[in-house]
Amino acid sequence: MRMAYLFLAIVILQRFTELIIARHNERWLRAQGAYEVGASHYPYMLALHSSFFIILILEITLKKTLVSPVFLLLLLLFIGVQAMRIWCIYSLGRFWNTKIFILPNATVVRKGPYRFLRHPNYIVVSLEFLILPFMFQAYFSAFIFTVLNVAMLSVRIPIEERALRQATDYSKAFK
Repeated sequence: MRMAYLFLAIVILQRFTELIIARHNERWLRAQGAYEVGASHYPYMLALHSSFFIILILEITLKKTLVSPVFLLLLLLFIGVQAMRIWCIYSLGRFWNTKIFILPNATVVRKGPYRFLRHPNYIVVSLEFLILPFMFQAYFSAFIFTVLNVAMLSVRIPIEERALRQATDYSKAFK
């Protein structure tokens, strides 16, 4: 069980690092004239992601779960998903953020995974909500946070796409 806590602590530290990157990018974006959309749902998204780790740790602790019999396979999948996460962040560069910022008349990024998909970072998060709990046989966490994430993305993605279509070349870039 200590391995689970250590592993999750590393993932949580990664998330805090991403929040620092996002804050740095936010300052740059605002200085360029960007504005935020969808701010009203952002606290709920933060609560969703924070409570995911809390509930996952509680489930692991209370159930005294062991690592999955297919832990190594799941670990390899998780590492692959993290590589995709890093690729998303790197590809968007200063445009990457946990919030939705729109820079009017900006050219939409179409490199890295964004050449193939509109929202690869959301796929990454969705996979994490499944893989991390499965690694430690925490099936309640996997189920409940997958459902909650689908609800969150059903709000977030339309807001983001509408704003991008209105203020950038998004419609042309993603025909």
